[in-house]
Amino acid sequence: MSKTFVHAPGYVSGDRPKIVTSRFEYADSFTLERYLATDGYKGLRAALSRPANEIHEDVKSATVLGRGGAGFPAGTKWGLTPQQVWPRYLVVNGDESEPGTYKDRLLMERDPHQLIEGCLIACYAAGLSQCFLYIRGEMAVAQERVAAALNEAYAAGYVGKNILGSKFSVD
Repeated sequence: MSKTFVHAPGYVSGDRPKIVTSRFEYADSFTLERYLATDGYKGLRAALSRPANEIHEDVKSATVLGRGGAGFPAGTKWGLTPQQVWPRYLVVNGDESEPGTYKDRLLMERDPHQLIEGCLIACYAAGLSQCFLYIRGEMAVAQERVAAALNEAYAAGYVGKNILGSKFSVD
C-alpha cells in the first residue's frame, strides 16, 4: 500500500517529493492581495467549516510532512500536544539552522501568508489559541515580511479574535 506524501501547495508527484510554490513567480508574492488572488486563506475557510478533529485526522491520513530535515509527520506531531496542560501554544522554528538550506527563509520572504495560514490551521486542529514564530535575527527581510503579513492578516480578520466570524481565535 503506497501513501501520498504532501509537503506544500504545489506538490509535484514523482519519484520523490519536490517542494514548490506557485506564488514565488510574482514580485508581490508576499502581499495579502496576491495571496488572496491565488486562493490564499481558502484552506483556512474550509478548515473552519469542519470540526477540528476532522482536520487533524485528514492531516494524519494524508501524511503531511514537516519541513525539517527529518520530515516528521505533522499529524503525529499535533497529536503529541498534552491535552489537559495549559497554556498550550504552537511554536514555529524559522531558524533554518540546517547547513546550506534556505527553505524556511524563502517561504518567509516570498510567501509569508502561506506560513501564517498553515499556522492557523494547525492551531485550529490542535485546539491552540497562541502561536509563536521564531525567526533568526540575521533574516531581516523575513522578519519584515512576516511582520507585515501578520499586520495585514490581523487587519483582514484572518488572525486575532473570532477569525472569519467563527468562534476560533489565535494571537
